Amino acid sequence: MTESKNIKETMREHKTLFVIIAVALFLLELEIFAVAVMKSGRHSRLQVMDQGGNVIHETDGDNLSEFNKYYFEKTFGSLDQYRVNLVTKERPFPFRAWFVAAVGIPVGIVLLFAFVVKSYVALFHGEESANPASDPAPGDRGASRFEDLLSRVGRFNIFTIGFLIFLALFSYWVVPNFITLAGKIGMETLVRFKTFFIVCGLIFLAVVVWVIYLRYRLAVKTIESRTEIEKERLQLEMAADWSQRPQIGYRPPPEENEDRETDLGD
Repeated sequence: MTESKNIKETMREHKTLFVIIAVALFLLELEIFAVAVMKSGRHSRLQVMDQGGNVIHETDGDNLSEFNKYYFEKTFGSLDQYRVNLVTKERPFPFRAWFVAAVGIPVGIVLLFAFVVKSYVALFHGEESANPASDPAPGDRGASRFEDLLSRVGRFNIFTIGFLIFLALFSYWVVPNFITLAGKIGMETLVRFKTFFIVCGLIFLAVVVWVIYLRYRLAVKTIESRTEIEKERLQLEMAADWSQRPQIGYRPPPEENEDRETDLGD
């Protein structure tokens, strides 16, 4: 019997249970979405401040209810002697929080239920070892593509899949919040110790400029040295070429030599 047939038979035998689970998951997702919608939109808070501008009482809504007003006046005195300030904020839809809750809560419930069932079976009925020979191998000739896909998926461990899903959701939720928090703390630190960071920045800039100047001087010296070496090389080559040329001297014609000899004889 293939894995797909087992799943189909299980769904037929427990059809009512699967319908109840589907309805419960739908209602859970609907509630999560409703909570996310309630957290978004325009929200107003009523603040009651004293003469020094300190908030001594704060409540949701545009005005104080009769109970809140009675409690406030009983505790702090008449409301007329305080200043009332209405703060209104427009909050966007919390997509990341809704997505993490919509995926993480159902997966967590299913994994918790599977863990409880597996623990009960292991404690009271012993650990059942799966027989790999009885499982249909993926890619059998008699199995369709859908059955092959179900067989491959069925071989995965449910706790491994759940852990990977939770790890992805954790990264999707924590990493952006961590980056935002780190940026906020970094900006507050820069503003608070701006003199220290300005001095450190100027020192670093001076060191960079000094290193650039030294590299410039080194490059100039290198170019001058290469120029001198090239000049000496050219002079040596010219001297060597001149020494290898034949020496050409002036020799008078034969007639002039004879006249000179005659004059010397006389």
